[in-house]
Amino acid sequence: MPSLPTGITEGSTRTGRVPVQLAYHVPDIEAAARAAAAAWGWGPFYVLEHVRLARCLHRGRPGVFDHSSAYGQAGELMVEFITQHDDAPSALRDRFSAQESGLHHVACFVPDLSLALAEAGARGEAVALDATTVDGVRFAMVDCVAALGHMQELYEPGDELLRFYAFIRRKAVDWDGAEPVRFLNRRA
Repeated sequence: MPSLPTGITEGSTRTGRVPVQLAYHVPDIEAAARAAAAAWGWGPFYVLEHVRLARCLHRGRPGVFDHSSAYGQAGELMVEFITQHDDAPSALRDRFSAQESGLHHVACFVPDLSLALAEAGARGEAVALDATTVDGVRFAMVDCVAALGHMQELYEPGDELLRFYAFIRRKAVDWDGAEPVRFLNRRA
């Protein structure tokens, strides 16, 4: 199994949650990635267009979440720029209109996602998104806006997800700033 990112441990769901990613909603993920690379040296950014989901619940109801994301590295943290391609109800639209930008969520690994979501519910925090990718990665966004000003994304550190985090981190090592935006699934 791939190892956790540097400095991350599999703590309990109540303590030791360490952010592994900051995610910003932006109208244009490519423009945001290029700007972040030029201004702060973050990157390179890898784009997943129209992330395919096998299952999606928005606040407990079946939904659609047509979104794309660009992932890059900023020191010890992964940075995600995320945008939604429509105005369907979603965890993104709960916070931002299509043209707004801002910190949407902070992502953390948890050892047991179902337990973490039950604990969030016990604290009165709503699950804004509960979804699974077509590759089987389950993730959720908990509405912590009242307490933190943003949502919190939670997922278990499974092999596929850890490989993706390691890939993004590895590509940032000794990156010379060239080609700041790259595509993982662009169709010709």
